[in-house]
Amino acid sequence: MRPILCAPPRFAHRADGHGRTHQADGHGRTRRVGGRVGLPRAGGPGRSRTLALAAALALSATALSAPPPAIAQGSTQAPAATERLSLSHHLEWETVQNPRISPDGNQVVYTRRFRNAMTDGWDVELWIMNVDGSRNRFLTRGSDPRWSPSGDRIAYLAEGRPSGTQIWVRWMDEEGAASQVTRMDQAPSGIQWSPDGRHLAFQAPIAAAPDPAWRIQLPERPRGAQWTEDAHVEDRIHFRRDGIGMLPRTHQHLFVVAAAGGSPRQVTHGDWDHSGARWTADGSRLVFQSLRVEDADRQWRQSEIYDVHVETREIRRLTDRPGVHGSPVPSPDGAHIAFVGHDFTEDTFYEQKLWVMGPDGQDVRVLAEDLDRTPRNVHWAADGSGLYFDAEDRGHRHVFFAPLSGGVRQLTEGAQVFTLGDMAPNGVAVGTLATAHDPGSVVRLNRTGGVGSARTASRLLSSNAELLAGIQLGEVEEMWYESFDGTQVQGWIVKPPDFDPTRQYPLILAIHGGPHIMWDVAFDFAWQEHAAHDYVVLYTNPRGSSGYGSEFGNAINNAYPGDDYHDLMIGVDSILARGYIDERNLFVYGGSGGGVLTAWIVGHTDRFTAAVSKAPVINWMSFVGTTDGSGWYRNFREFPWNDPTEHLERSPLMYVGNVTTPTMLLTHERDLRTPISQSEELYMALQMEGVPTAMIRMKDGWHSRREPPSNFYRVQLYLRNWFERHAVR
Repeated sequence: MRPILCAPPRFAHRADGHGRTHQADGHGRTRRVGGRVGLPRAGGPGRSRTLALAAALALSATALSAPPPAIAQGSTQAPAATERLSLSHHLEWETVQNPRISPDGNQVVYTRRFRNAMTDGWDVELWIMNVDGSRNRFLTRGSDPRWSPSGDRIAYLAEGRPSGTQIWVRWMDEEGAASQVTRMDQAPSGIQWSPDGRHLAFQAPIAAAPDPAWRIQLPERPRGAQWTEDAHVEDRIHFRRDGIGMLPRTHQHLFVVAAAGGSPRQVTHGDWDHSGARWTADGSRLVFQSLRVEDADRQWRQSEIYDVHVETREIRRLTDRPGVHGSPVPSPDGAHIAFVGHDFTEDTFYEQKLWVMGPDGQDVRVLAEDLDRTPRNVHWAADGSGLYFDAEDRGHRHVFFAPLSGGVRQLTEGAQVFTLGDMAPNGVAVGTLATAHDPGSVVRLNRTGGVGSARTASRLLSSNAELLAGIQLGEVEEMWYESFDGTQVQGWIVKPPDFDPTRQYPLILAIHGGPHIMWDVAFDFAWQEHAAHDYVVLYTNPRGSSGYGSEFGNAINNAYPGDDYHDLMIGVDSILARGYIDERNLFVYGGSGGGVLTAWIVGHTDRFTAAVSKAPVINWMSFVGTTDGSGWYRNFREFPWNDPTEHLERSPLMYVGNVTTPTMLLTHERDLRTPISQSEELYMALQMEGVPTAMIRMKDGWHSRREPPSNFYRVQLYLRNWFERHAVR
């Protein structure tokens, strides 16, 4: 798919890049936790904040950061709270995900995560509440819940025997009996109930048979000899993945198992991957995404939609057009199959389309042709008249409806990020909603009319509400500005609490990765925590960002970095014109694709006081052969062995001779997306040039700098440490 440094190059799935969180309150009771009112925890060990860890974190902040710049008292606003956000607050953080509404529209089950400071991770549980938000309570340990068609059971994922994740089914009666349904050696995922509620479909990896051609016979080992382990033989083009390491020799296959338990039956076959299975309305077939062709793993931007007869295991190919086509969703009346995709293009970026076809793959057509935004979380209307979905749009995410008769309607509005979770047959929908000051709420979308009518959101619960009630957050202001060629660019300014426009504040320019993702209006802990230390944070969506249409996103095709650099610099000029930024203290940082642009910036201007490039690409020639996918080779006009010119011209390494800005590198040692060798190249080049530099080598993580959570804290502290030590006083 599209080239994204923060997501696997071969696939369309993208994370939002913010590490954003969503969470709920508990039973309505409170207890004193770590000197502050907190919520009770049901169904598991206590999760109160560890005071020793909080104290140690506070000491770390003191040791790593000099005192922040002073700020004048006497804001023109009268805040309700006086405490500022700190990293110690994150030790109590919670998130909510995947709300699912019961078929009768009366109850909502959702996944709730709790920060576990003792294990440096997250505890995951399922909670349930009424559709009006009442009786919010713990249900069981697990994740990814799915209601049965009759609403009498839920299927979910949880730890089981013999080990790892397994599928469980829990009865939703007073007894609440739960049974482990699978006992797989490899973790199942993608649970889907059959329409009659008797079976569950899922996918799981199956090991490929060893290749006998690589069998060798070593000389006989002397008795008691200690020889090194066997060599790893690799002959695949995609053999490693960030977050995993060396990929096992497996293929994802589809299975069906009785909901009451039993032996799963494999319904797909062959040396291909199969995913995204959905049942057809009559329960006879599974529709799924795959690419069942020779050398499928070497195909670029190709996938098709198939179906398989569950009883006979006969597989049919339903689509046959070059490009990426996936996420099939059969209609409830069996008349159509909707899917998301795009016909083949060599453009760096494109917004995907919403398609619909007959159950046999005929009569393929595009819906919502004029939207030019990528549909996500697609759901059919109960009467089969159209499709609901959410889509990114200019820093927001909204819900849309595309009728089969044509056109598209936006159903939600406002400065928010709405993710559609589930819909009941009566049209009631649930999802998560985040805003600048709301890390995420579970919400219900109320119908104000018929199918496809406008929707208003009712909050059922708000994440971290008790925690944030005592915190004074910085205000977030949206801005638009005109770039050098007339392009309109959107950005946001996060201001410190007690902001005084007559004062001078240091500025942090934050650059997103991707490069084809977007910053949005949702709460961001990192920026609010920087603002709490009296920094103004500027974040913008330069050309190349998603959510603004294919033309805007593709503007950096074979030109990255390029004019996006000018978009960022003019954004800095725009905020400087407001008069409250200390021009002596301009700082910049970015991660992944943002790390690329940060390294590019310091090679093209000396206006910044200090810079931090996190997990960057420095040398495109060495990067394309060491990252965890082959797709980046395709993002240049020529392979580097045919003509290295473009790879060199677009490599920040080639401009190190211009750098005078103190520049720090920060990367996880296990990063396979932008390997640490990239940071090492820039670090050594800066050392050779005598530019103030440092390299922070993070442990126990991959490409993401937010996991494990304690590494998120280190990133925040090391970043400000670098800025503070180079600040002009």
